[in-house]
Amino acid sequence: MSTENSTEKPLDFIRQIIARDLKSGKHKRIVTRFPPEPNGFLHIGHAKSICLNFGIARENDSVCHLRFDDTNPGKESTEYVEAIKNDVRWLGFSWDEHLYYASDYFDQLHDFAVQLIQLGKAYVCHLDSEEMRDYRGTLTEPGKNSPYRDRTVEENLALFSQMKNGELPEGTCALRAKIDMASPNILMRDPVIYRIMKTSHHRTGDKWCIYPMYD
Repeated sequence: MSTENSTEKPLDFIRQIIARDLKSGKHKRIVTRFPPEPNGFLHIGHAKSICLNFGIARENDSVCHLRFDDTNPGKESTEYVEAIKNDVRWLGFSWDEHLYYASDYFDQLHDFAVQLIQLGKAYVCHLDSEEMRDYRGTLTEPGKNSPYRDRTVEENLALFSQMKNGELPEGTCALRAKIDMASPNILMRDPVIYRIMKTSHHRTGDKWCIYPMYD
């Protein structure tokens, strides 16, 4: 589609970027995705995202991945998964074989978490959510380090193993990334990356009692 032809609808800014990148050779193929969390029925905003991502893939003879961010078992269910699939179909799109779930990668994500601990880049923190907020600081003031931030690698590995094995109560601790408590981006001040949730998952059952944060 060319913007030079006045009879054709002008490209929106997303399609302009894609067209420019394809023409320049920066990217040879476009792959898009629609990544809902299956914790409810879709609304008009989701429909817009579906049409955008699946539509762009169709226009470029490519694929769009349907990927469920199913990392919060307390609010998710198979009912919502199936409803989302039906809505995508109803809007006229198909993902073919490109259907994925975050839960497909729980083993790999756990291994990555262990690697971060081994590298000294993650730690188990026993601050509760309110204390974490207090330690996080504000948009104008830096945060403070958790008193658990300097635990040894060995101690963190042992605690994370206890979390995984269900030996620690829900809400007592979480695994946090060790980034920078003075970061101007408040979300980067040692965010939680794993938490204990002793809730059955709609796909993995009771295999896990710790789950990664999807954001």
